[in-house]
Amino acid sequence: MTGTTMHQAITQPDSVPTASSRRDRLPQDPTVLFAYGTLQFDAVLEALLGRIPQRVRANAPGWRAAALEGRVYPGLVAADTAAAPGLLLTDLSRREWAILDAFEDDRYDLREVELASGERGLAYVWPDSDVREDDWDATQFEVRHLREYAARCTRLAPGLAAEAGR
Repeated sequence: MTGTTMHQAITQPDSVPTASSRRDRLPQDPTVLFAYGTLQFDAVLEALLGRIPQRVRANAPGWRAAALEGRVYPGLVAADTAAAPGLLLTDLSRREWAILDAFEDDRYDLREVELASGERGLAYVWPDSDVREDDWDATQFEVRHLREYAARCTRLAPGLAAEAGR
């Protein structure tokens, strides 16, 4: 594997991960992606993919979008009494899946999660380290970090697209 980790520990709040080297976790025919963090924002999707995929609101019972130490993005972690809100990205091409997978940290596990609707979707699940007790706050992210985060995603996108094309 080559490249550096896209979502690595971030010490500056406006930092964005750099690149992922993990290319073996996508299933042969990925279906829908449950986005519970930064990928819910149009500006991030547009920066990474050049478009905004079709989306449907969704919740994942038994999971929460946890705030992570030193990072501006969340991690999806198991939580019996919670339900993580998010969006299902429903029309991603294989290339777009590869771009988003390159964007995500190698520490995430790509797993299928059951949604409140009874459907299932793939989600990037965090391994439970560096997890804070509080939930990630999408509104705070939008106000404090989204503009710089999306700008950095725009700068990273050509490299991610090149990696996805390999």
